[in-house]
Amino acid sequence: MSALDDDEIRTWSALATVLEWLPPVLDAQLQQDAGLTHFEYGVLWALSDAEDRTLRMSVLAGYSNSTLSRLSRAVTRLEARRLVRRAPDPTDGRYTLATLTAQGQRTVDGAAPGHAELVRRLVLDPLTAAQVRQLREISRRIMGAVRAEDGWQPSR
Repeated sequence: MSALDDDEIRTWSALATVLEWLPPVLDAQLQQDAGLTHFEYGVLWALSDAEDRTLRMSVLAGYSNSTLSRLSRAVTRLEARRLVRRAPDPTDGRYTLATLTAQGQRTVDGAAPGHAELVRRLVLDPLTAAQVRQLREISRRIMGAVRAEDGWQPSR
């Protein structure tokens, strides 16, 4: 296959730019509002959305597109702030559970409005309702091309 044509390169460069520009802006807002990186906020949010605010570390690593090592380092930082606690899975001691603490839930609740406002302003508000639905479908198709398994889906 040959190099990207003009239309393809315009599309790819626009997406690649979003992929580069958006993460540091999300990090900066969350760092300012809650002392969290976007990755750490995602971990806390996934736990807040889980049954009993608890997930196996391996499941959480899959949701966060992280190695267990990277996730473990992040959870260690979150544990030091008393936002998360870890314990062996009582049903299978080979696994470790991460549980969001009450303080962690308050942190998520406190960070969520600013994060939601930023996501709306930068990603959702510039689009029409139809474009938001298209973006969701396009994103799901790209996710499926990258990996066979489903990505994290909110419970609500």
